[in-house]
Amino acid sequence: MARMHSRRRGSSGSDKPAADDPPEWSDVDADAIEERVVELAEEGHSPSEIGLKLRDEGVQGTPIPDVTLATDKKVTEILDEHDADPDIPEDLRNLMAKAVRLRDHVQENQTDHQNKRALQNTESKIRRLINYYRGDELDEDFSYSVDEARDLI
Repeated sequence: MARMHSRRRGSSGSDKPAADDPPEWSDVDADAIEERVVELAEEGHSPSEIGLKLRDEGVQGTPIPDVTLATDKKVTEILDEHDADPDIPEDLRNLMAKAVRLRDHVQENQTDHQNKRALQNTESKIRRLINYYRGDELDEDFSYSVDEARDLI
C-alpha cells in the first residue's frame, strides 16, 4: 500500500515471532502486571513507554516480554479498565507534538519550504485522526489548533 503523503510504497519490516504462551522464565502473576501498568500510567508514561519499561525493568525484577501474552489484555485495555487511560490517543499526541515543533521551526526559518510542506502534511494527518477518533475517544466538539496542541502537550 502506498504511503499517505508520498508516491512510494512502504518497505516491509520484521514481525514479532508468533507465540501462544508467555515464556517459562517470565512467570509473573497477571494481577501484579496490571498493578504495575496502572502505576506507570499514573507516573505519566504513555502506553508504549509502559511496554518498554515492563520489557526492560519488569515486575518484581522479572522482565515481561509481552503484556498481551501474560495478561490476555493489551496495555490500553488495562488502562481503560482502571480509568487511567490518557486524555488523547498516543498517536494523535505524537503528531501534535511534531506539528508544534515544525511550526516553531517554520516561524524561525521562513524560507524552509520543505518543512512548510511537512507541517501541512502533519496537520492533515492530525485532522484525519481527529475525525476518526471523534465521538469515541475525543469529544464531539474537539478541534485542532496550534494553541490547543501546545496546551495539551
